Amino acid sequence: MTDSNKMTINLALFGMTQSGKSSAGNILLGSTDFHSAFAPCSVTKDCTLGRSCHLRGFMRRGGQEITLQVQVLDTPGYPHSKLSKKHVKQEVKEALKHHFGQEGLHLALLVQRADMPFCEQGPSSPVQMIQELLGHAWKNYTAILFTHAEKIEAAGFSEDEYLREASDTLLTLLNSIQHRYIFQYKKGNSLNEQRTNVLERIMEFIKENCYQVLTFK
Repeated sequence: MTDSNKMTINLALFGMTQSGKSSAGNILLGSTDFHSAFAPCSVTKDCTLGRSCHLRGFMRRGGQEITLQVQVLDTPGYPHSKLSKKHVKQEVKEALKHHFGQEGLHLALLVQRADMPFCEQGPSSPVQMIQELLGHAWKNYTAILFTHAEKIEAAGFSEDEYLREASDTLLTLLNSIQHRYIFQYKKGNSLNEQRTNVLERIMEFIKENCYQVLTFK
């Protein structure tokens, strides 16, 4: 926050290879800062920070219109098809410290394809990496972003029905993070509408956290 009517939110994306992290990051930024492509291997190899344009009058706080800027840290898939787990974890750790060490992180987004089952999370999972890098407070600063949510609709599920049928592993995780989740749709929505819908949900979570941030030393 630079003054009373401007606010910057800091987000980090975590997830498995081909989960849609970079594409989700581009929607959040309203740009194509992050390279995103379908491939039989991991596409993202480095941590990259993207900054959005200023969104004037995006929200109101204390009776004033707030201009919002979004900063998003895109991270390599974990586990990665070419990089070691140790390398990816160290790369992300250093990026978090470099970009958000003092300003702080508002929210970590675990990106999960809605059309893929969420299975048991072992020591090499994105969830485990979030826990290790964010520390004991990770549950207060994590939300799940379901990409490809339009495929849920195509299959005849509502969001509630989808979650009722979800694995025990996913339901346990949702309980741990106070049911902070977002469904991101592509089909039938303009990019601006997709972006607004996701950012409004993110701001709800940040507000519930009293705008607190997680810092890294």
